[in-house]
Amino acid sequence: MESEYDIQGIMEMLPHRYPFLLVDRVIKLIPDDRIVALKNVTINEPFFQGHFPGKPVMPGVLIIEAMAQAGGILAYQTAPPEKRNRLIYFMGMDKVRFRKMVQPGDQIIFEAKILKFRSKVAKMSGTAMVDDQLVAEAELMASFGDTK
Repeated sequence: MESEYDIQGIMEMLPHRYPFLLVDRVIKLIPDDRIVALKNVTINEPFFQGHFPGKPVMPGVLIIEAMAQAGGILAYQTAPPEKRNRLIYFMGMDKVRFRKMVQPGDQIIFEAKILKFRSKVAKMSGTAMVDDQLVAEAELMASFGDTK
């Protein structure tokens, strides 16, 4: 069943909080399949103070972290209900590529798709797009850990 979530729904699934909660809305979520989520990038983000003064660019590692958070929401919703009380940890990334810079005023659309889902580990492919242009892509792995 397809779903969407606002920030309150996202905070029920992810333990992250400001300034490290990097997903603003889930546009579409289909458990066992894929998620489409967005992040509005604003000049008020704390990392822009130092990255880079006079030429603000969102750090690539934070783009991948936001992609992983979207993937974490997908993994959470794909997991059986008895596992939804567990933290999901980002455990790996492969085939990471950055294609374009992300700057204040951009809206990043993340899409993550399940490649494999086992009892403790999920593997997903992810993309980040701005204005229909690919800005980053990666394969991501997450693991279910201890209870929240």
